[in-house]
Amino acid sequence: MKAVRVLLTGFGPFPGAPFNPSAALVKALARRRRPALTALDRSTHVFATTYASVDRELPKLFADRPDIVLMFGVAGRRRRICIETRARNAITVLFPDASGYRPQRSVIARGGPATLVGKAPFAMLRAAARTRTRTVSVSRDAGRYLCNYAYWRALEHGNDRRPLIQFIHIPPVSREPRRRPRQLSRAPRPSFAAMLRGAEALLIALVAASRR
Repeated sequence: MKAVRVLLTGFGPFPGAPFNPSAALVKALARRRRPALTALDRSTHVFATTYASVDRELPKLFADRPDIVLMFGVAGRRRRICIETRARNAITVLFPDASGYRPQRSVIARGGPATLVGKAPFAMLRAAARTRTRTVSVSRDAGRYLCNYAYWRALEHGNDRRPLIQFIHIPPVSREPRRRPRQLSRAPRPSFAAMLRGAEALLIALVAASRR
């Protein structure tokens, strides 16, 4: 059986996030050794959290013709692993990237559609991830920062179902093993180990979908 070529991407630090767990997650996922992952040709890439980095490096990564592109990014306010279903034609003009650059317009593509919708089997991905961690959901809003921007640019490069592209938002890594009594109303963030289990299940589900 021909090896499935998988590209795993994450991001580096950015203002307000001196540690970005998405970079550590993709590296750990590339090292996982399970029977379901043996036929994969996995490569990783960590973008600097800048618009220029995405614009410069993403076309080169797609030139290697991956079968699956699984992208991760951190979202500070999320408390669950979020399977993003669409990228918005929107970009923040309020917050600079890691280089200090701040966009001058609020859309990615002038005259473009309001959204680009991914073609991954979202319900299947959610069901697969929930076998390994309960803190996972499907999201319709990837935000307006670099995560959404990278997802939009990736979907622009895709055609039909090749490559199969999916963006996943993860929360910051939990530093507390259990909730404090005063925090009972808030769901705990998953640990890094739980996110890695969920990411592994997502990757296996994407491979299965790509072979259909």
